[in-house]
Amino acid sequence: MFTGIIEDKGIVTGIEKDEKSMKITVRSPKIVSDASLGDSIAVNGVCLTVTHLTKEEMTVDVMPETVKATTIHQLKKGDYVNLERAMAAGGRFGGHIVSGHVDGVGTIRSKKPVSNAVYYEIELPKELLEQCIPKGSITIDGTSLTIFGVSDTSITISLIPHTYSETILGMKGIGDQVNVETDMLGKYVMHHLKKLNAKEESKITLEFLTQNGF
Repeated sequence: MFTGIIEDKGIVTGIEKDEKSMKITVRSPKIVSDASLGDSIAVNGVCLTVTHLTKEEMTVDVMPETVKATTIHQLKKGDYVNLERAMAAGGRFGGHIVSGHVDGVGTIRSKKPVSNAVYYEIELPKELLEQCIPKGSITIDGTSLTIFGVSDTSITISLIPHTYSETILGMKGIGDQVNVETDMLGKYVMHHLKKLNAKEESKITLEFLTQNGF
């Protein structure tokens, strides 16, 4: 489990690809300092397992489904990646509940400085947009962010200077793709409501939920 608070920007020092899977080596002395074989590390929001360690680098395996479903396959040697270690049981919870299981890929459609912030409009697949609400949480390339705008095709998020400089999102521009994980609690609620509404005897409607304080 992760929080979406990026701990370091690592640099990709090696990539091995076969027909369907990958091995990625990343240099990050900070992350490696207390890592062990088998640990879970979020790389651009993707939960991956450490399979090899040196004093400054770690190697992670990427299985075929992850290669297909995320932007990991776009990485190349020299690229920077967002890194976060799994949350310690006694640690501070600074972001929101993040599983590291990417739901889909979004595309940056606009990037605009506004005062001390930078606004990003990110186009999302329809099924992900249905899980997004204003002021809700979302994870973009592993970074916990707040949605402050939702349209028929996209969401808008805002980066403060610290997030802009300390994550790889500041390096990304129009047309670039990002890994997206929607809010876990929202996904469960939507899933169960859809199942209930699929039953003819269900009385749960949007009006019913509103009347009962939801």
